[in-house]
Amino acid sequence: MQLLPRFAAFALLLFTTASVMAEDPKLYTIPLKDIDGRDTSLQAYKGSVLLIVNVASKCGYTKQYAGLEELWRKYKDKGLVVLGFPSNDFGGQEPGTNEEIKEFCSSKFDVSFPLFDKLHVKGPEQHPLYGTLTGAESPAPGPVKWNFGKFLVGRDGQLKTRFDSKSAPDSAELVQAVEAALAAK
Repeated sequence: MQLLPRFAAFALLLFTTASVMAEDPKLYTIPLKDIDGRDTSLQAYKGSVLLIVNVASKCGYTKQYAGLEELWRKYKDKGLVVLGFPSNDFGGQEPGTNEEIKEFCSSKFDVSFPLFDKLHVKGPEQHPLYGTLTGAESPAPGPVKWNFGKFLVGRDGQLKTRFDSKSAPDSAELVQAVEAALAAK
């Protein structure tokens, strides 16, 4: 008879552990650095809708910074966080230092959404964040093809959809996806 209470306690422990793991997707635990070089992660954004974008300062799509900032300002009070990840992986279009990138974004586009340390979104040095977003386990696997690729993550920490560079931040499709993710609880 003592076995039953022990089994019940073990089953409760397993259920609790599984629930915690389901509530804390890997995405939140990946080590990152912010644009100022401070250690961080996406944990601070848990429960928010995230739009993760690989950005570059010398790209034909660089003007999308303005649209991303507009999207951020319009929806941030509803729970959207736009996150910019500079990358020099495509045509060497982000050659600057973090300080130069931060200054460029601030002075040219009045960017106020969070920016992070320059990283690799593809290749042998691919950052684990992009490995998670694009890997075989992802709901939208496949390599990022160019600058300003966008990944929409729901409040639950799960990737909902992704958009390529050509999808402007104010495109109907992207805005509808953001609004749907914000409406989901």
